[in-house]
Amino acid sequence: MHGTDWQPTASIEVLRLRAAMLARVRAYFLATGALEVETPVLVRAAVTDVHLESLSVQDADANVTGYLHTSPEYAMKRLLSAGLPDIYQIAHVFRAGERGRRHNPEFTMVEWYRLGIDHHALMADVERLLRDLLEPCCAVGPTDNLTYVAAFERTLGIDPLECTMEHIRSAIAAHGGSVPDSMTGATRDDLLDLAMGTLVADGFATDRITFLHDFPASQAALARIRGAVASRFEAFWGPLELANGFHELGDDREQRRRFAADLAERGKRGRPVRATDERFLAALASGLPPCAGVALGFDRVVMVAAGARSIDDVMAFPFERA
Repeated sequence: MHGTDWQPTASIEVLRLRAAMLARVRAYFLATGALEVETPVLVRAAVTDVHLESLSVQDADANVTGYLHTSPEYAMKRLLSAGLPDIYQIAHVFRAGERGRRHNPEFTMVEWYRLGIDHHALMADVERLLRDLLEPCCAVGPTDNLTYVAAFERTLGIDPLECTMEHIRSAIAAHGGSVPDSMTGATRDDLLDLAMGTLVADGFATDRITFLHDFPASQAALARIRGAVASRFEAFWGPLELANGFHELGDDREQRRRFAADLAERGKRGRPVRATDERFLAALASGLPPCAGVALGFDRVVMVAAGARSIDDVMAFPFERA
């Protein structure tokens, strides 16, 4: 051990605040009729998403490799397909290679699903929960709600659905940004993500919730697609992303096609190519009821409530002290 690094990085006051906010999360879902569920943290199939990497766990005696889940999404959709009503989960999730002021490899996610609604109705649900959590701690201004296209047009003067990669590069440069050398071979969506993370989101108000919706169809992930856009949203507080939600895709064949595209892109980038989650696909084939779902980064919400600049300030023991 080294000096005082056995102590928590969050203050006692913040840990008390965190506990109170967790209690409010559970009270909110109890009042709105959602059932709390638990699903495995250690799973058999890793995520295929190109932008996420699972942490693997080896059981040498059984000669088995498992993975710490990056989200409880697949398992929760299996529960919905089996007939459960609205559900929520407060889960510890894990993502390899994610460490920084806003990231820790292990963090707390609040994920929930509502039956029979779309992503717009779910945004209203997210706003209600966030206001319930934040308003006792800080002033929350009127919520902003804009499309992905409107956000890019407002900040960079380009239409992200129509512009070329060269237009994106030029717009980034014209507004004081740059494309790092490490992004040689970047895709169009890579450039849009860079612009969003370094320029567009920086323009979001720092005293309120901003919802960004109708992402490009190429960034649908597990959301339904409507023409050129995906039924997907993200919630922000200033440039800090708090939540990511979908009007959920229920078509197992389309989901299998997206998994295959993910794996092909992983191969191009030299990333580990993972087996797809066949139990999840079987659940979709059996019939996922129409629903919308969202994952909320709980630690980041506590950061807003506490006025903290680092995720380390709102958790007891980040990775270096785990």
